[in-house]
Amino acid sequence: MRWGLIGASTIAAEHVIGAIRTSGGHIASVLSADPDRARSYAAQHGIDQGVTDLDAALDGVDAVYISTTNEKHLPQAMAAIDAGKHVLCEKPLAMTVADAITMVTAAQEKGVTFGTNHHLRNAGTHLAIRELIASDRIGKVLSMRVFHAVHLPPHLQGWRIDNPGAGGGVIPDITVHDADTVRFHLGEDPLDVVAMKTASGLGQGVEDSAMSVWSMPSGAMIHTHESFTHRFAGSGVEVHGTEGSIVARNVMTQQPVGEITLRFDGGEQAVEYSDHSLYARAVGLFSKACAGDGRPSADGVDGVKSLAVAAAVTKAAKTGQRTAVDYGGL
Repeated sequence: MRWGLIGASTIAAEHVIGAIRTSGGHIASVLSADPDRARSYAAQHGIDQGVTDLDAALDGVDAVYISTTNEKHLPQAMAAIDAGKHVLCEKPLAMTVADAITMVTAAQEKGVTFGTNHHLRNAGTHLAIRELIASDRIGKVLSMRVFHAVHLPPHLQGWRIDNPGAGGGVIPDITVHDADTVRFHLGEDPLDVVAMKTASGLGQGVEDSAMSVWSMPSGAMIHTHESFTHRFAGSGVEVHGTEGSIVARNVMTQQPVGEITLRFDGGEQAVEYSDHSLYARAVGLFSKACAGDGRPSADGVDGVKSLAVAAAVTKAAKTGQRTAVDYGGL
């Protein structure tokens, strides 16, 4: 499959280019608004050509990976879909739930595959956690805690910490991932949320930390904490049930690392998991789906729903009121 990269991004350089090639794909073009960046990025990564025109990036490719800033996702995805290209798009899919639904609906009508790059659900750690829950090892889930407060490294800061117009802020950047992680593990969609957010001085114009509590249809309670400013907090997931608990540390990264412990009446045990590449699995499943075999690990509906949860957290933090999650009819 021939790919076009829409965005000469760090995430593509560090993770996705290698994953595309592992899946047998060929990268034919990379798009950047800066012609020098387009040329140098293409040369550095062995891509056929660097271009500044979207039509040129779409010419002769089967699929695109979109990793531009968030406000550009909608027009770029719609152009790709209109051209009959499969789309793998970074999260959040768009600036609003309505725009995300527009993208996903257009792909369905055009008959092209649409995926959301929620990488964590592809990790061996999270696949193992999900299997423990699904196999009833901890009984009925009572609560879940996601702690995803990290220090955003300087080379990733930029627009994420000072540009609300581009979709900056910790909620669209990290809370949206945590929403997908919770949905992946529990198989249900949050009903409503309460939340707080703050800006502690890392950037300007956007929040850099947020906490929220979500209610679930099953009655489980969810607590999440996201931040760009916590150097030493560590990250992880805890899932507590009537028959046991799962405690996972350092499993919210882009690497196949971390420790998982299952606690129960008889004591506790370490849980083994596969150390495969998260991105190779995601791109591999997406590529198979494009060929008519299965579905992406996270499809467009998953992307819409994670965005809807993040949007509800933003609204709840702004208004100070309990806020229902609006999935736009999906």
